[in-house]
Amino acid sequence: MTLQSLLDYFISLEGLASVLAIVYLMLAIKQNVWCWVAGIASTAIFMYVVFNASLYMEAGLQVFYIVISFYGIWQWKYGGKDEKNNPDELKVSRWPLKNHIVAVATIVALALVSTYLLEKYTDAALPFIDSLTTWGGIVTTYMVAKKIFENWHYWFVIDSISIYLFYSRELYIFAGLFAIYLVLIVFGFREWKRSMQTQAADVNV
Repeated sequence: MTLQSLLDYFISLEGLASVLAIVYLMLAIKQNVWCWVAGIASTAIFMYVVFNASLYMEAGLQVFYIVISFYGIWQWKYGGKDEKNNPDELKVSRWPLKNHIVAVATIVALALVSTYLLEKYTDAALPFIDSLTTWGGIVTTYMVAKKIFENWHYWFVIDSISIYLFYSRELYIFAGLFAIYLVLIVFGFREWKRSMQTQAADVNV
């Protein structure tokens, strides 16, 4: 891949969507509600690109991401409770084990159904892996909207698989982008863990 091709990519719509996606993740690490605005912009651009590429299911998935982003804005600003039980900024929290069992089982079950349909009615490449990352992304984005700490564990697994998925399809720039995501996820994990520790200390004061 030449330097010129890289430059062409980053001034393209795909490149702009990728940059905005990184901005989204960096702002999410800091629990900045503007992350959702960056996410909406990135998703809208990506939706336009994939729709024009006749990838209609992928375009439909982006509609979900835009809707969940507006939900995330509302949750982060008003989903918590203050001392008087009034709506307040949402704090980072953790899910009990049973929630994770349900989440993982749901992801796998939906991925299996999608795999069956893709194998039966399409010529999709790597249908199970593609389905797994898609449904995993949907569930994990909901977790981000609820500020569930373990979302970073889910994203690390999903994005690791996505690197293989994109690399196997010779989508090397996307694979590299998701490698960057893995680094940012580590920072997100540490930042949100620190936030929880601060919250716990404030409660105990």
